[in-house]
Amino acid sequence: MASPPSTPPRAAPQRAWSAACPNCGAPVDFASAASPIAVCSYCRSTLARDGQALRRIGQSAELFDDHSPLQLGAAGRWQGAVFTLVGRLQMAYAQGSWNEWHVLFDSGKGGWLSEDNGRYVMAFDASAPPGLPRADDLQPGAAVQVAGQAWQVASITAARIAAAQGELPYAPDLSNEFTLVDLRNRQGEVGTIDYGDPAQPRWSIGRGAALIDLALTGLRDAADKTLSARGVECPSCGTALEIKLSTTQSITCHQCHAVVDVSKGVGGDLAHFEQDNPQVDGGQPQLPLGTTATLALGGPPQSWQVVGYVERCELAETADDEQVFWREYLLYSRAVGFAFIVDAEDGWSWAAPITGAPQLKGDNALWNGTTYRKLYSYTGQIVYVLGEFYWKLERGERTVNTDYASGTKRLNREQAGREVTWSAGETMDAATIAAAFRLPPDRTAALKRDASTLSSSSIGSMLSSNLIVVIAAIGLLISLLSTCSRNNCDDIRDTWGANSPEHQQCLRSGGSSYRTSGGSYGGFGSGGGGHK
Repeated sequence: MASPPSTPPRAAPQRAWSAACPNCGAPVDFASAASPIAVCSYCRSTLARDGQALRRIGQSAELFDDHSPLQLGAAGRWQGAVFTLVGRLQMAYAQGSWNEWHVLFDSGKGGWLSEDNGRYVMAFDASAPPGLPRADDLQPGAAVQVAGQAWQVASITAARIAAAQGELPYAPDLSNEFTLVDLRNRQGEVGTIDYGDPAQPRWSIGRGAALIDLALTGLRDAADKTLSARGVECPSCGTALEIKLSTTQSITCHQCHAVVDVSKGVGGDLAHFEQDNPQVDGGQPQLPLGTTATLALGGPPQSWQVVGYVERCELAETADDEQVFWREYLLYSRAVGFAFIVDAEDGWSWAAPITGAPQLKGDNALWNGTTYRKLYSYTGQIVYVLGEFYWKLERGERTVNTDYASGTKRLNREQAGREVTWSAGETMDAATIAAAFRLPPDRTAALKRDASTLSSSSIGSMLSSNLIVVIAAIGLLISLLSTCSRNNCDDIRDTWGANSPEHQQCLRSGGSSYRTSGGSYGGFGSGGGGHK
């Protein structure tokens, strides 16, 4: 794949136009004279075109600084066409917020660059097809037909426009909450129904867009993980915390282990919840936070950094059921977004969210020309977390997961609340992990304990590829020892190794039962709709 140009060629703006704000007198510039609405950058007045003048029709709330890497004036390329970011809607929902960036192409065409599970979607408004379903008739995961095409309902979100900025194709209504429904299909598309006006819902269709492929210029310098950090004080113990990741909405205090919600900014009171000390290996990741590796995770090799760590446990359906534990590492690449490396009893794997949704046929899932076989269904819950996360973590939520496999390839469907998230990945060799992260020999041995060939009966504990919803649904177990049962410690030592966290934990718990089949092969979830 050819490298994108560092700076896309810029064509002359389409009939640029300027006028004075009628409220404060500041100049209001339009990149396109066809834009009907703008928000004054000085007084935040919402202004409508009225001939050659501007008319004030309201006032936008102030944008809170979410440290997005994007900003007005940034330029890029989509399918060979040059565009500029000219406007923004900052959306709010129960789990936090996300941005919808209004883009203007040099041809005069408009679109939206929207945040999507730690990545982006480029979408375009279209005429609403006849027969759009009512919001009340839709359920997460349901199959629906829109304009003769099959879709799956990915999320149903109650949202509102919290603030607006720059040029927009319509006047933002900041007063009302409305329903947004995301649909996804096997072609990798996202269809969004905006029920702001239930009688005339808006319809748009988009596809996934990686920042590296958009060849964006003019990004905010502070968005880089290695640059200046935001400071915040832990509301539980007062320890100074540094938020380094531009998209962080939850961070774990390194002193008291409290999980702090920064989804609404770092000013004022911060919500948090305390979590118990980890029971597995003292909560120390084998891939330390902050370490980097060059890995090819479904694309060209990229530099990835470990920014988060999760310990998970499968919940028992009955009192006699045994439990499975596994770990997931959140990775960040500025060029691509987020992915996960998963450490489970049957081996290592990676996983990343997908924009579309596989087609389901019985126990099979079809995706990108490959048929995946259903392996296992289970309910998962997070036990412990460290680091930074780009979604709001919550205590007590659970997720329902289904794993699929085809050879070394993996798929996972995960549902949390009113959202269904799909993710895809592949198994990895422990030696590849050790070499990529340059681990010393004494740590490499521990990784190789689970580098065995996978079996069809136990492959489910490999990659529950939907952790973005699971993490968003962080269910904190009150006591790992009381919730999860264990097997004979000799069996665990033979499976995991004498120095493994599983074996050490079994010794601490007295050697009760530990299940060795089923489980998850990793997963992740955003805890909100597809644009979160």
